[in-house]
Amino acid sequence: MARPPRRPRYLRRVLPEERLSAVEHLEELRNRIIVSLVALVVAFIGMYLIQDQLIDVLAHPLDADRRDDLLTLSPTEPFFTILKICFYASLLVALPIWLYQLYAFVIPAVQEQPRRVMLAIVAGVSGLFAAGVAFGYFVVLPVALDFLLGFGEGTFDTQLRAGEYFGFATTLLLGAGLLFEVPVAMLALARIGVVTAAQFRRNWRIAIVVIAVVAAVLPGGDPFSMFLLMLPQIVLYQVGIWLAGVFGGPPLWQRERWTAGGEGGGEGGVA
Repeated sequence: MARPPRRPRYLRRVLPEERLSAVEHLEELRNRIIVSLVALVVAFIGMYLIQDQLIDVLAHPLDADRRDDLLTLSPTEPFFTILKICFYASLLVALPIWLYQLYAFVIPAVQEQPRRVMLAIVAGVSGLFAAGVAFGYFVVLPVALDFLLGFGEGTFDTQLRAGEYFGFATTLLLGAGLLFEVPVAMLALARIGVVTAAQFRRNWRIAIVVIAVVAAVLPGGDPFSMFLLMLPQIVLYQVGIWLAGVFGGPPLWQRERWTAGGEGGGEGGVA
């Protein structure tokens, strides 16, 4: 049976019957990197056009007096501070496209059903990251600011530098977003067989220590914001255990035996 004609491979999935050379794989990688960079540039331009609204949103957790008294101490600081804010915001906006390009490159030749699963995974990862950013903005950031700015208020005249405050806020929000990806990371490790759900369940004490350490090193560092960051992580860790148990693959140390058993079963063999 004759193979169907091949279309230009700039923005398409690799078909199952295709066998790409090393050069073609590099070309595929280059194309997806270009798409990802274009998405980031477009998102950055969009965020730059609404820079005033972004600054207002990030400064909103401060009280009115502190919002009006943010300092810049050099001629270049306002420019670079705005660029950093727009860049971090564009990362959040371009994240779904980056994830799709990464997944489409790592798992080529996606069929109809797996393609829907892939889109669901990308949407889920993006949604968890956005939920983490929202949790950090509405819950953790106000508590951290109240504690840190109120600590020693009668002793020190605390003034906020714009670059340092916005760096603190954006780092905290991005860190909270990444922390919410814990279930996805656990599922990925379980799918490739590195860790099993039973191991996750057995090592929950170690997981809590790691969660506490990560929450402590994030900007803020006060016990209240640390506790607020830890609570959803403990819940998400339990969700990750459930996902690993339901969707995880066989562990690597049993995969050879599992594959051999499948091949012995004829139609149940692994392709």
